[in-house]
Amino acid sequence: MSEFVNPALCRFLESFGGKITVAQVLIVRLAEQVFELRHVMDAEVEGQALRLLPVGALRSWTQETEDGRFRPLRASPDLRRGWRCEAHGLAELEVALEGLYPGFLADWFAVQEGNALVTNYETFTRRQSGMYRLTAKASPEQARQIVESCCAARFCLKRRLWTAPDLPADPVESKSIIPCLEPCAVLLEFARKRMRISQENAMQLDLAPTEIRGLLAALERALAQTEPQMRVADFNAPGNPRHLEYVRRKLTAALPQNSAATVAEED
Repeated sequence: MSEFVNPALCRFLESFGGKITVAQVLIVRLAEQVFELRHVMDAEVEGQALRLLPVGALRSWTQETEDGRFRPLRASPDLRRGWRCEAHGLAELEVALEGLYPGFLADWFAVQEGNALVTNYETFTRRQSGMYRLTAKASPEQARQIVESCCAARFCLKRRLWTAPDLPADPVESKSIIPCLEPCAVLLEFARKRMRISQENAMQLDLAPTEIRGLLAALERALAQTEPQMRVADFNAPGNPRHLEYVRRKLTAALPQNSAATVAEED
């Protein structure tokens, strides 16, 4: 009896020749059904200098960052380096891909076949109940700011196919080939917290463009130095990176157009 091969995997193999990059993983075809997987930043590193991981160990390897933080989002751009894995046969390759990026193959195949069930922010939030009903009250501008901040490439490498008011899907060449079909739990919690914050009495600050640029520079430094023990979805923490990104974007939008362009170029 011939071995069953997932049609999604077959389609995926047809999409590349000798190698392909999936988010932070480089896949190289060594032989007809032998594949090597490694971190894309280790592409030029000699194989013997990397830790050889069995296929079954990839899932646990992806659960922590270099500094030991839990990775709730497997597509976050903080996959550990220093490893390689050899998949012998299509079954092992499928297990490897599922361990690294759960659900990737199925979602990617659905998009290729044109039958992916893609939602949008409004539809998704209207389905929520309890404390998350608040997320449906976001104005188009608030929804756009929430999505842009939470789903920025510095936080997630999935290509967002779902939309929000005034915010189309990510372009084809952005982030990676991993599709995102609907908002995740992190986005939902972030939206809830941002809507709670929006109910506070806002303050009016009189800041010169130079002062705003100084604050933006400080925010960039803070974003580059995330506290190791801070949980991704701890949105009660004032220094949560997604909160900082949200404020950074608000400040950038407040600058005069020529000043904002300068900041965008520096980013």
